[in-house]
Amino acid sequence: MSRFSSFSRPLSKQNNGCRPQAVAEVLDRTEAFAALRAGVKQIAALERDLAQLLPDYLATSVEPGFIKDGVLALFAAHNALAARLRHLEPRLLSELQQRGWAVDSLRVRVRPQAVKEPPPPKQARMTARGAEALHELSQALEPSPLQAALARMAARHRISSGPKK
Repeated sequence: MSRFSSFSRPLSKQNNGCRPQAVAEVLDRTEAFAALRAGVKQIAALERDLAQLLPDYLATSVEPGFIKDGVLALFAAHNALAARLRHLEPRLLSELQQRGWAVDSLRVRVRPQAVKEPPPPKQARMTARGAEALHELSQALEPSPLQAALARMAARHRISSGPKK
């Protein structure tokens, strides 16, 4: 018998006629999983409340942790946001208490988030007529750094926008 034989059997034989079950049902069955599910629900509710209470630039970069002994851990994406969050702490604490959260204090920590992919560099495009006008302007100017820069720019855009006239 192969060690993978249980994976190759049809589903009806593997689970002895049992039906597929939702994850929520399985988590509710045992007390350990029920506690885990309650913690997940608490974090989701905290995230919703924080999204409503914090300014947009903070709400997207702050994650709540668990509440332990009346202390709520908040994780900021970087030091500047953590400092701003510490300034808002008294107001945020009172608003969370008004919403029914059993929080006596906040503990702000920095947890860097994954670096997002930078936007692609801008690539300016110029029409053939615009490139030709730049070329004509550079020809009309006396030799100078401006004239040289305009000539280089015109040459680059004349090549990329089509044939030279």
